[in-house]
Amino acid sequence: MRDTLTVAKFTAKDMLKRKSFIIATLIILVMIVVGFNIPNIIKSFNKQDKIIIVDKDNVFDGKINTIKTNEEIILGNDSIDELKEKIKKNEIEYGIVIEKNETIQITYVLENNMSKGPTEQFINSITSLYKDIQIEKLNISEKEKQDITPIFEYKIEAADENINGNPFVMMLMSLVLFYAVYFCAFQVSNSITTEKTSKIIETLVTSTSPTNIILGKTLGIGLVGLCQLAAIITTAYISAQVFLDKELLELALDTSSLTLSLGIITLLYFVLGYLTFALLYALTGSTVSKPEDVQSANQPVTIITIVGYYLAYFAMMNPSSNLNQIAGLLPISSPFCMPFRIMMGAATSSEILLSISILIITILLVAKIAITIYKNAILNYGKSGIKDIIKMYKQK
Repeated sequence: MRDTLTVAKFTAKDMLKRKSFIIATLIILVMIVVGFNIPNIIKSFNKQDKIIIVDKDNVFDGKINTIKTNEEIILGNDSIDELKEKIKKNEIEYGIVIEKNETIQITYVLENNMSKGPTEQFINSITSLYKDIQIEKLNISEKEKQDITPIFEYKIEAADENINGNPFVMMLMSLVLFYAVYFCAFQVSNSITTEKTSKIIETLVTSTSPTNIILGKTLGIGLVGLCQLAAIITTAYISAQVFLDKELLELALDTSSLTLSLGIITLLYFVLGYLTFALLYALTGSTVSKPEDVQSANQPVTIITIVGYYLAYFAMMNPSSNLNQIAGLLPISSPFCMPFRIMMGAATSSEILLSISILIITILLVAKIAITIYKNAILNYGKSGIKDIIKMYKQK
């Protein structure tokens, strides 16, 4: 156990010292801060457009500037030609002239026929305002007004009331969890191959057993990955609190369903998922001796990881489906899917226990195969094919 922790400590220190890891982490954290700042950046570039509305016959009783719109409304008495001149001088975005004959005629004065005119929101607002003004003139009771313009209330009745949650939060967290598991596990194969290239592995195998090496490397990189994941989540949370509008934050990032027990479960699935894929990557990393061969050697495991993530992603679209239940049990997808099935209330206690049991059994099987092949391939400096890997596993 002491040798395993020694290798883990050495691996973690080596990982933290790498410029590539430091730069990649800083880039991710900066991207998170900038990403949460995008609404403010867009808002700073979008200045409020000015529009002039000319209500010649006072159709709206001087209330036209009370409508809600993103533009700055100016009431005026300009003619159409005068409005055109102001548009050419960039004094206003566009103009609106309202006249009443047999019908209410609204003329939009734009820069050209291809220019953007009033938004649908503006048209709906001006229509609603005119209707309200006409109802006011009827001098009717409040009850009669409510009968004419009723307020509709919408609610949802679900057949399965236990399933609920914020889909955006679930997908965002699933993506972060996938990145953490994939990135950390991938580093295990890189670390093994790099040390084989630098001949460090020859020193290690004379100091401790291959089992301690592979378990120590897996543990060390996992701890570093866990710290990186904590830094990403913390940065995202602080950025959301500082830069996002409070209403938008509450709407998009409703965290009411996030609890301490869910956090512990998510951490458990991260650890189990990481161990599963890290041991697979350790297996592939030990079969090659050149860093440029790592990518091709890792392709089968990479495909399995991506398939598992997308299986979980599509399963989340319909939490009650059979696909969701299958994704929650399969060891390649359960680390990304099961925490969010639990968050939505779609997973039973028996499903959770079965899912964890399958993951643990998978880890033990993969560990046995990976360590056996690692022992026989660790000092092999050639590129190994599938037949060679099978021979290594059978070799005593």
